[in-house]
Amino acid sequence: MAIGRRGLGIAAAGGLALPALLGGGARRAAAQRNADTLRVVFRDAVPNIDPYYNSQRTGLILGHQAMDGLVHRDPESFDIVPALATEWRWVDGMTLEFETRRGVKFHDGSEFGPDDVVYTLNTVSSPESRVATPSNYAWIEKAEKTGERRVRVHLKRPTPAALEYLALVTPIWPSQYRERVGPEGFSRAPVSTGPYRITRVDTASIVEYERFDGYYEGGPKGRPAIRRMTARFVPDAATELTELLSGRVDWIWNMNPDQIDNVNRMPTLRSVRQESMRVGYLLPDAAGRSGADNPMTKLKVRQAIFHAIDRQAIAERLVGGGSRVPDTPCYPSQFGCDAEAAVRYEYDPAKARRLLAEAGYPNGFDVELTSYVQPRQWSEAVQNYLQAVGIRARLNLLQVAAQIQRAWRGELALSMGSWGSYSVNDVSAILPNYFTFGNDDYSRDEEVKRLIEEGGSSNDEEVRRRAYSAAIRRITEQAYWVPLHTYVNTYAFSRQLEFQPWRDELPRFYLARWR
Repeated sequence: MAIGRRGLGIAAAGGLALPALLGGGARRAAAQRNADTLRVVFRDAVPNIDPYYNSQRTGLILGHQAMDGLVHRDPESFDIVPALATEWRWVDGMTLEFETRRGVKFHDGSEFGPDDVVYTLNTVSSPESRVATPSNYAWIEKAEKTGERRVRVHLKRPTPAALEYLALVTPIWPSQYRERVGPEGFSRAPVSTGPYRITRVDTASIVEYERFDGYYEGGPKGRPAIRRMTARFVPDAATELTELLSGRVDWIWNMNPDQIDNVNRMPTLRSVRQESMRVGYLLPDAAGRSGADNPMTKLKVRQAIFHAIDRQAIAERLVGGGSRVPDTPCYPSQFGCDAEAAVRYEYDPAKARRLLAEAGYPNGFDVELTSYVQPRQWSEAVQNYLQAVGIRARLNLLQVAAQIQRAWRGELALSMGSWGSYSVNDVSAILPNYFTFGNDDYSRDEEVKRLIEEGGSSNDEEVRRRAYSAAIRRITEQAYWVPLHTYVNTYAFSRQLEFQPWRDELPRFYLARWR
């Protein structure tokens, strides 16, 4: 990555002179505003536009602009409000009942109804569906139509956060259309009920949207002010920033924080920051999935990794913007994220070296460190801290989808990534993904799995807290998951664009407008 090295000014972006970028950029931005097209860019292309079939934040964002669920979570208050359902109630601790909205049309003109809800929920909760994050739907036993507009959702276990999952990660498919075109056809031409409709999909390069003028009255997202939107994918941060500077795009995010002040000096651009619920982590292969001789299978090696990294320095000096270092494998505000239960590890490189020697590695060892994290300096900082104590980490920077594929195949000895919990404010959105023997579980600890399932199987808050606290205690004692820092998203966009970031890390382009 050419941009983002400390001290490198944005005038060097793409090798272009800054005055040329500014002049052409202003003209192009004005032209796109006149064309009423919002152009956004992401660095990670998604393998499937259907958010059920990718676990990437970009996929969730792209789907959110065009798809609705039964309910919606207000981005400011976090209150659950009506969407495709107008009313709901808990029949008992294991049953939710919804009254579906009348007068809603899918983007193809067909009518939405309870049969679409039943089809969607029963499909995604089935193991045969092979959704990307099964734990998001594993609590659903079945859905059934119980009246002309009524649906009941039966739960496998008590799930206090059920409405959050339905709001954030459970868009409703049009049953007849999806049955006709199949999963592959749907991914190429998705149809839903959201404020934008998707008009073109090329998962390698671009997704195009147009305002859906038939968006239902009373919909929580409202009618977009901007008619068209394009979301393009570029390979790296340098290209992304150059595109913004040259006026070829109107919005980017997660650029190197080093560039914030420089961008804000430009008359045509603005940059802002917002902490999110995302946690950066380091994941050692404690279970030996990548090979039984992997040093990460030894507890003292994993503890040494904790002590080797100055996580506070990374949070303050590299991430910045109020980034924090959690002691827990979860975001501090999430229900069940008990910091008091966690074992704490101070930065102590001398202790790290002693632990490595006690583990049988007095001269250290070599290991591949895979990461999709950008800016790359964050990954390089971790690499340097590890090398300073004798862990000779070979950094292999991958695209998000490529690392996910390798992780799921059990190939990663030591990996670096982040998890945003789909913005669900409950540890059930993070702990099961990493500790209940799924694709991303590199510890395979039966006791941890039992405790997490116990915490997810009760409506009693005290029972849940006790189970999750015990799970966090064991996870941190065993050093299964190294929380590095919370993320602070950096947004940069045209000053002609009125855009508000939210703490749930979900850009809402349908709320954006031209100034």
